Amino acid sequence: MKKIASFTVDHDLLDPGIYVSRVDGDITTYDLRTRKPNGGDYMDSRTMHSVEHMFATYVRNSEIKDSVIYFGPMGCRTGFYLITRDVPNEKVLEVTLDVLRKIIAHEGEVFGASRKECGNYLDLDLSDAKWECEKYLAVLENKVNDFKYRG
Repeated sequence: MKKIASFTVDHDLLDPGIYVSRVDGDITTYDLRTRKPNGGDYMDSRTMHSVEHMFATYVRNSEIKDSVIYFGPMGCRTGFYLITRDVPNEKVLEVTLDVLRKIIAHEGEVFGASRKECGNYLDLDLSDAKWECEKYLAVLENKVNDFKYRG
């Protein structure tokens, strides 16, 4: 059986950053890698869940809202996937940085933090989301983001 594209990337060579995972016509899947794979430091469920609620809400209300297909966590707990249609890489990076800053500055409740809105609404914490986003923002602001995997 043929391997899927993400299994052909040597995860031992990946560092936190933003990468193009695949391009399918006008649809691009971005790898928003917040943590070093296989490094022993993985997001817990509450952090992943909280970032997902916050990032998904902000990005779906951003200037690229009509082009966002999906945002969600990776099963390995080292990052997230953002899938967009027909948006240049540089614009995705710009919006990602803006969304991270908005999450860090957010006051109030986590978006969708009620029983009616979420199937596990008690497993959300804004401070966890802010902490993860602060770390990731620092990575993206302090590296060359060429969207390319190494190796």
